[in-house]
Amino acid sequence: MIVDLPSCNTRDISKQLLRLRSQVGAVTLGRVMTLIVVTDEAHADAAIDAAAEASREHPSRILALVSGHRRAASRLDAQVRVGGEAGVSELVVMRMYGELARHGGSIVTPLLLPDSAVVAWWPGAGETELAGSSVGSLAGRRITDVSLDKNPRRALARRAENYTPGDTDMAWSRTTRWRALLATALDQSPFESVDSVTVTGASDSASADLLGGWLAVRLRCPVRRVSAAAGRGLVSVRMERASGPIVLERATDDQATLTQPGHQPRPFPLPRPTTAQALSEELRHLDKDEVYRLALQNIGLMRTTSAAKQTSSSKST
Repeated sequence: MIVDLPSCNTRDISKQLLRLRSQVGAVTLGRVMTLIVVTDEAHADAAIDAAAEASREHPSRILALVSGHRRAASRLDAQVRVGGEAGVSELVVMRMYGELARHGGSIVTPLLLPDSAVVAWWPGAGETELAGSSVGSLAGRRITDVSLDKNPRRALARRAENYTPGDTDMAWSRTTRWRALLATALDQSPFESVDSVTVTGASDSASADLLGGWLAVRLRCPVRRVSAAAGRGLVSVRMERASGPIVLERATDDQATLTQPGHQPRPFPLPRPTTAQALSEELRHLDKDEVYRLALQNIGLMRTTSAAKQTSSSKST
């Protein structure tokens, strides 16, 4: 069920939520959090769809703040969705115009679920200081997605400079399956230390940077970041050991192969997570992510080269 509320206020929205809840029934029971989505018109539809899809695993009250024209007169237009149009959640889309667009935190405060977690998501790199923003100050968990920035790796560097406990990024959740496969490979004999690591990923892949930072912290060995063609995402990880290398390589968009001494090459499904899947992965962890912090702040430990230089070096040796 969808109800439009043009030129409204938060009291109107609260009344409509109560009215729809009584009509639809107990569909909104069991909500575990309030998810605030901070976006603009260009990304609004995709972000709202992803949030609704993620809510099927994490029932929430979704409050989408969409910034409209700031030169217009101050106005709040809302749309309340309950039931099938909102996943298994309540979804309120609020379009803010004029000066009102600068005060998203004040708008959502009366609509937060009592006694439940508050998570904020910026489908992009977000503001410079997330925790100090009007919405970020309300949230215990703040999620960005630097992959949507024009320069994801530079945006990730800004996130490192302005990190506050509770911050995280969906580029990190996209490494979850990679980290699990690499950790599993190292848990098998022979139990040798890793001498060096090479992480190959697209020149614009923030996930490759975070994976390299994580490996540098965990393995305490030299890590080299090799840049491949833009748009390819994570390509491969090669871990050198005395008995021979462990190599996890994604040859296609959804298939990878793990090779290691003493074992036949093993194929694994390794598709790139969708936005909804990456968001859902982040919503599983509502506490502060210390491992992400370490990976983020230790990206600088890697030595970076291009794929062309890597190939030239290999030929010369």
